[in-house]
Amino acid sequence: MIGTDPGSAAAAPAAPHPAAPALAAKAAWVRFQILEMIAAAGKGHVGGSLSCADILVALYAGGVLRHDCSRPQWPGRDRFIFSKGHAVEALYAVLAQAGFLSPDSLRSYGTDGSSLGGHPDRLVPGVEVSTGSLGHGLGIGAGLAVAARRQRQAHLTFVLLGDGECYEGSVWEAAQFAAHHRLSNLVAIVDRNRQITVDDTEDCNAFEPFAAKWRAFGWEVREVDGHSFPALLEALADVRTRKGGPPLAVIAQTRKGRGVSFMETTVGWHHRVPKGELLAQARRELALS
Repeated sequence: MIGTDPGSAAAAPAAPHPAAPALAAKAAWVRFQILEMIAAAGKGHVGGSLSCADILVALYAGGVLRHDCSRPQWPGRDRFIFSKGHAVEALYAVLAQAGFLSPDSLRSYGTDGSSLGGHPDRLVPGVEVSTGSLGHGLGIGAGLAVAARRQRQAHLTFVLLGDGECYEGSVWEAAQFAAHHRLSNLVAIVDRNRQITVDDTEDCNAFEPFAAKWRAFGWEVREVDGHSFPALLEALADVRTRKGGPPLAVIAQTRKGRGVSFMETTVGWHHRVPKGELLAQARRELALS
């Protein structure tokens, strides 16, 4: 669902979208690859990778993000910054699905000599910025958006942040800068899974009212179900016609560990590798999703 003005009731659930079944199938493949990469490497951030998979699939396969896998540096591409770089397994899987990487290359994740490390490296095709030091992505995105405006370029800049990342003061410095410059060509998407490494955000250092904070910094804010493709695509449908207004923040309500019953919303699956029967159960559940 999309929330609009401060204090207003949320809009009705998004209408069914004809692409939703195909996108759901793509997301199921991405989630299975996330699990297999982490299981094979014996390391990785499984919970946050699973929570943002639908967001990434909506961007890359839902007709939102302009990209060309045959020309990763195509000047007309939209710039996408994966600020929550620790969840890189999801990004690698989506890049493979989009044609930037071969699916077979995912098997090299986390191995000696592989370019597919535990955080994104801009030497990997399709990776715009090396990330993982949390709090930097939105500032870089704001800079890219300013540059695009000054150079009269039509491309957009998207930044995907984790909600725990929003504890960083640099995020709010960048948010204030972007609002001051009315960077309508900048879209921030927050993976609001409500968990950090070992705690719930609202127990550690509460964010709520989270949307109101972004609005107070001068952003247009839309709150959506981050696992609903109709809702995600509706929230992003007009991003190319929002000229002259404020930057857009999409708060995507998600579940950490989405798709695996014993991981979902369970603190402890931030950086943990399922083994034995738990791995078998996770494979069964993701294979059926």
